[in-house]
Amino acid sequence: MSEQTHLLQDTVRDLGRVLGQTIQAQLGEGWLERIEQVRKKGRKAFEGDSQCADELQTLFSELNDDDLLTLGRAFCQFLNLANIAEQEYNSSKDDVHPITQLFNKLDSIEHTDADLANALDELEIELVLTAHPTEVSRRTLIHKYTELAQCLDQLHNTRLNDDEREVIEYRIADLVAQAWHTDEIRSERPTPVDEASWGFSVIENSLWQAVPEFIRELDRKLNKKYGMNIPIDAAPVRISSWMGGDRDGNPFVTASVTQRVLLLARRRAATLFFNDVDRLQSELSMAECNSELRAEAGDALEPYRTVLRDLREKLRNTYKGINAVLNGEEADRKEWISCQQELLHPLMLCYQSLHECGMGVIADGELLDCIRRVHCFGAHLLRLDIRQDSERHADAIAELTDYLGLGDYNSWSEKEKQTFLQQELASKRPLIPQDWQPSAPVKEVLDTCKVIASNNAEGFGIYIISMASLPSDVYSVQLLLKAMGVNWSMPVAPLFETLDDLNNAADVMNQLFSNQEYLQHTNQRQYVMIGYSDSAKDAGALAAGWAQYQSQEALVALADQFDVELTLFHGRGGTIGRGGLPAQAAILSQPPGSLKGGFRVTEQGETIRYKFGMPEIAKKSLCLYAGAILQAIIDPPPAPKAEWRELMTSMAASGRDNYRAVVRDDPEFVRYFRVATPELELGKLPLGSRPAKRKPNGGVESLRAIPWIFAWAQTRLVLPSWLGVMKAIQTALDNGKQPLIEEMIQAWPFFHSRLSMLDMVFLKADVNISGEYDKRLVPEELRYFGQQLRDELQLSIDLINKLFNQQSVMQHDPAGKDSMQLRAGYLQPLHYLQIELLDRVRKQPEEQINHTLERAMMITIAGIAVGMRNTG
Repeated sequence: MSEQTHLLQDTVRDLGRVLGQTIQAQLGEGWLERIEQVRKKGRKAFEGDSQCADELQTLFSELNDDDLLTLGRAFCQFLNLANIAEQEYNSSKDDVHPITQLFNKLDSIEHTDADLANALDELEIELVLTAHPTEVSRRTLIHKYTELAQCLDQLHNTRLNDDEREVIEYRIADLVAQAWHTDEIRSERPTPVDEASWGFSVIENSLWQAVPEFIRELDRKLNKKYGMNIPIDAAPVRISSWMGGDRDGNPFVTASVTQRVLLLARRRAATLFFNDVDRLQSELSMAECNSELRAEAGDALEPYRTVLRDLREKLRNTYKGINAVLNGEEADRKEWISCQQELLHPLMLCYQSLHECGMGVIADGELLDCIRRVHCFGAHLLRLDIRQDSERHADAIAELTDYLGLGDYNSWSEKEKQTFLQQELASKRPLIPQDWQPSAPVKEVLDTCKVIASNNAEGFGIYIISMASLPSDVYSVQLLLKAMGVNWSMPVAPLFETLDDLNNAADVMNQLFSNQEYLQHTNQRQYVMIGYSDSAKDAGALAAGWAQYQSQEALVALADQFDVELTLFHGRGGTIGRGGLPAQAAILSQPPGSLKGGFRVTEQGETIRYKFGMPEIAKKSLCLYAGAILQAIIDPPPAPKAEWRELMTSMAASGRDNYRAVVRDDPEFVRYFRVATPELELGKLPLGSRPAKRKPNGGVESLRAIPWIFAWAQTRLVLPSWLGVMKAIQTALDNGKQPLIEEMIQAWPFFHSRLSMLDMVFLKADVNISGEYDKRLVPEELRYFGQQLRDELQLSIDLINKLFNQQSVMQHDPAGKDSMQLRAGYLQPLHYLQIELLDRVRKQPEEQINHTLERAMMITIAGIAVGMRNTG
């Protein structure tokens, strides 16, 4: 291990000691000794000591339910503390800065200053915060963990004196004790409004500071190296959200919820900008100003303060007015800040005046940061996306056509649907009769469109259609928006998420782009969302990844053909089974030209906390995104050679068939999945507001991608990430394709990044742990099934090692390997605990509820998720 890793180990050990003291104070020294005994046996079991593994199982089988709960809580907290230490360590270690890495790369390739300037113009990072239930930690604990990380950062300041160090160490002990004495599991599922409020807090506590700091750092480095600057009106970062807008499969996200979330977001923005302007008013005490500011301020002695005082008062009125509306009272909205320009105008007057009067150093400080925030967050804090399933729109129109005596829309051909929809879009008469009383589900769809119509366009992002597969899916949303009074062109984005839909995406968009009225209505601006989760669950990671790549290639070419500005929206999760890749690898493996319209990506669950939970980490993440995007624009990855395409297509088909042969076609698969993993028990964990299944009944096909991934991660088989992939590659090797595969690994970022991600996945896999689950939980006649999967997993691990010329997984990334080993002593016992608990829970009579067992079960699920660092 490196010296830095040893420092991380020391920090983890110190935090563990503090937690141990907390536990000892409550439960006595005997408990601390027992926990340490279990930790040591867990470490040895991780290293392959089967005797210690057996001893752990025996020990747990002899403990009562309350003791198992205490052990589960202890190891869950140890893992949380290890993560905090590593997160703080990653934010503070002295890596080469991502922007410096970019400049070093540019020095080695042929490019002009104009190339860099054009790339900067195209730089747009749009982060879409989503409430997918992958964040298992309670938000009250997250706040404590965030402060704990800040204390660790302060503690590493070598200039502290003994008294200062003692104060910080006491606060650390205080926070660790608070966390230990706080219930890890929510008593109730969060509501959509709760989720949205958490998203607002991420902005307030981290991104609000990180975004202007990131732009300032990028600007400084560009100026120093190339003499360039980021224009003051540039918005290289934008924030959007699905929290409170994503109603696909979530009956709790209603039109009234969306309206409330919009108001709450505006109120939070008013609060944050009020604080900014209040500070600026205090600082800008200067008297000299230009004529434009003088015209606004009159004969005031302190013109900057006068203008800012008026803005501050408007922000105060906005806050008060929104509070009144939220409480069901009337409010005069004329006194509110209604749009970004109303915020920007007085700030820009001050900025330009300061520069003209020789006070640029003042203008380019806090004032410039505030202006940057206005361009990023606007008066609405974020842009709320709306998402709904295509069937809901079709059903709404079908109910209407039936009422109008036009027949059943759902039974019409696609051509008939398009003809009707295009005629109604062009018609000036109202579509919906005043006396029509729609059903409750249809009324909800229409009410959502009314909410869009009654709010400022700046508060919205795009309207996403889940399970889109036909042009009529897009036209139907446009028509419903028009019918409900939306008088602006809200972007409507089809989400192509199954394998077939990805393969047909270009054909669907070609039909839309071939309609001149459609191009005029959209101003030749189009968003298309690429679904990663469902395509991987449908066909396996290899086939899905290749379909996503080809679909993007075809869409980029089509947009160029029709002169359409295309933004591809990436619905990635945190794991490879849901399209997750490290930021740089994900961007640099995109098809050439796919970033011209910006980079829009979902940030989900635990990835929000790990990448954007603290200002310094958020700034680092934004720099990583920016560096990779600029590099990909200036020096795009190579288009795949014909022979690469041919082999990739063949391997994708083979991978799909291998995957489906197990998941779809084997009659024993669902039965094995249900008994070998805690999938059924996951439903009891109050993670997010959305149900785990799209439909209350049904098998794997109805299961959402997140619990599908989550369940396999718990048992360390991590099956969705690798099943079928390496088998397909082995078949290609057997057919003499080794030289070609080696060339693809070396020269094609798309292929290399997927294998590199598998290398990381295999580090988290554990065939021994998976086997222990089977031994206790799977009927004897079904155990062969799990053994076959583990045999394939082991062959896959052996093959990745061969392809990367390494003796063990992640050999070329020792830091990543050290990270997993750091958790092993805490993570391993949780698996054996979970096995014991699953066995006990499943042996209970169905009508009997043991709350201690259920709580202990949920804590092990949460703890393993924390230890694995990605859940879904």
